[in-house]
Amino acid sequence: MERIIATYYIETPLQVSAAAEILAGEQSSGTFVKVPGETDELKERFAARVESIHHLETVDTPGIPAPVTGKHSYHRATIKVSWSIENFGYNLPVMISTLQGNLYELSQFTGLKLIDLEVPPSFADHYKGPAFGIEGCRTLTGVQDRPLIGTIIKPSIGMTPQQTAALVKTLAGAGIDFIKDDELLSASANSPFEERVDAIMAVINDHADRTGKKVMYAFNISDETDNMLRRYEKIVKAGGTCAMISLNSVGLSGVKKICDQRQLAIHGHRNGWGMLNRHPLLGIEFPAYQKCWRLAGVDQIHVNGIQNKFWETDDSVVRSIEACLIPLLGGYSILPVVSSGQWGGQAPETYRRTKTVDLLYMAGGGIMAHPDGPAGGVRALQEAWKAAVEGLSIEEGAKKYPAFARSVEKFGRK
Repeated sequence: MERIIATYYIETPLQVSAAAEILAGEQSSGTFVKVPGETDELKERFAARVESIHHLETVDTPGIPAPVTGKHSYHRATIKVSWSIENFGYNLPVMISTLQGNLYELSQFTGLKLIDLEVPPSFADHYKGPAFGIEGCRTLTGVQDRPLIGTIIKPSIGMTPQQTAALVKTLAGAGIDFIKDDELLSASANSPFEERVDAIMAVINDHADRTGKKVMYAFNISDETDNMLRRYEKIVKAGGTCAMISLNSVGLSGVKKICDQRQLAIHGHRNGWGMLNRHPLLGIEFPAYQKCWRLAGVDQIHVNGIQNKFWETDDSVVRSIEACLIPLLGGYSILPVVSSGQWGGQAPETYRRTKTVDLLYMAGGGIMAHPDGPAGGVRALQEAWKAAVEGLSIEEGAKKYPAFARSVEKFGRK
């Protein structure tokens, strides 16, 4: 019988093997005491198994507050635990409850993080994955052989539909590929969702009719499921190509319901990510996280950016980009969205470390605050990526490309 395998990074005052067995029992057929009905036959079929243990180090201080008293040593290790597919079938919420449920509350652990997960090939028969992925998003935007260049509507909230549409007109004329709502806006008192869609799509459709280039706009539809479906249909009827969902706010089932419509590319915003990942010994790592959303059908997902304005390290961002580009179940692809304090100056290092242009590269101030306006900002990012692929440094790129040079003068080296 097929099995799902989860890899965890753990810390425990117990022997690692004993703690691992407690985790396996708690998240399958066992509990804190043997109960009637927990037969050997039942455990053979449904109990989780500890597949491997790799001890890393032993420390004197726990990673998170410990309920134990007295002096202890705390052992850190990576462990692999597997479950039969029979335990939950093809049910993503119950799978997540199994892999990330009460185990975080277990007193035997002073640190626990889900690092990765492996699903069996039969998942491909039950989950279609992203409807568009990398290649589909390239087709929708008409962009090949370079990153998609995108931006975010700012101010995040407070603009009317007409004001937003005017900004979109400026950005479309500047040659932008992608624009998104901020996650703080779906519908506000002065920007009803339907009016905003109508105003923005009138601009985008007119630009496409005149130039042949259709800008992808990610409208934030995050809401209750029925409202999301209505808003999704509004975008489709207006000729849009993309909807945005705040993944952690909406949840797996709601996101999958929207992705299953398969008419729009789905831009997955991971706001709240720090709550899930920032502590080194608690939560979930991005390789496991993005697989869950890829199975649900998300086409694009945020990965932060090199030299970003948040807490995440460059190494973590690089691992996240690489995780998105690893084929899943025969080829599910998901487009990494690089954002957070980006301008052209991070392009050379981003390319040096990832060797890919399969990115949606997002800049807010890096475009809007360019000395030559948004048009100069878009050109500067395009030139920065040309320089990056050519192996040029920031200084070398600035000598060759004038719009990028103006960015360097404005923003300097970050």
